[in-house]
Amino acid sequence: MVNLLGPRDDFLRILERELGADLHVRGGQITLSGSAADVAHAADVLTELITIIRTGQGLTGEDVERVVGMASDPEATASEILTADIVSSRGKTVRPKTLNQKRYVDAIDQHTVVFGIGPAGTGKTYLAMAKAVQALQAKQVSRIILTRPAIEAGERLGFLPGTLNDKIDPYVRPLYDALHDMVDPDAVPKLLTSGTVEVAPLAYMRGRTLNDAFIILDEAQNTSSEQMKMFLTRLGFGSKVVVTGDVTQVDLPGGVRSGLRQVQGILDGLDDIAFCTLTSRDVVRHRLVGRIVAAYDQFDSVNNAPNEHRPRTR
Repeated sequence: MVNLLGPRDDFLRILERELGADLHVRGGQITLSGSAADVAHAADVLTELITIIRTGQGLTGEDVERVVGMASDPEATASEILTADIVSSRGKTVRPKTLNQKRYVDAIDQHTVVFGIGPAGTGKTYLAMAKAVQALQAKQVSRIILTRPAIEAGERLGFLPGTLNDKIDPYVRPLYDALHDMVDPDAVPKLLTSGTVEVAPLAYMRGRTLNDAFIILDEAQNTSSEQMKMFLTRLGFGSKVVVTGDVTQVDLPGGVRSGLRQVQGILDGLDDIAFCTLTSRDVVRHRLVGRIVAAYDQFDSVNNAPNEHRPRTR
């Protein structure tokens, strides 16, 4: 009961706020009252929470809110989604946290090329990296290749000194951050030195055929149509490709069309290619981020404003 209600009854307060039914707790028993629909919904939420607790996985306030949101969706089984482990490192386990994230992860398992499209904070890059590390650990691939276009987010950084790795480092830092979360930090330099993990700007992909690799193209909204075609045709035998991006945050110069915006109209319907869309409801950063994303979406729909140069979020 303590695990279910949370420290200082924090989870109970969330349930009382979010559920239509009234909850009465006495000892080890919870009584529900209200309309039949509200009571059924509350019972489903409590059942899912208890199922998660019985797996040995702890709950957070955010988990409780997500279970409440998913309990009304007939396609979602919150306990199955929130206990689907992808990769573990140093006591931390990466899991999908929403139904769309679970669909995204499943699509990566089932398809050779997957596009993850959605706003900042929805886990597009992080989950793709987790699946890449999982595939490497399971020896399904022999290397991970991380790439992204070298386009600044509104600023002009100018000349960057140093080697190629020094120059590309500011652009691929989010990929490094995700990698460090999932792999022992001491092992990361060895993986990079041996070529097991390769980080390269998109321009260096031309002319290559990438076999037996898990390839992630991040910030794909900043590729041109020609760059997107070039990248996708690098696919070799035994490889998997995940392309991530947010079509509302394009930093390309005026007149250059985003390859990510165009590609779905070209490739949608082809076998072994999946397009997964995440929304503000899938934001797993601070809860305010989801509200910010939703507010911008509403502003654009009302004002019909072009969003090619919307201020970026990371």
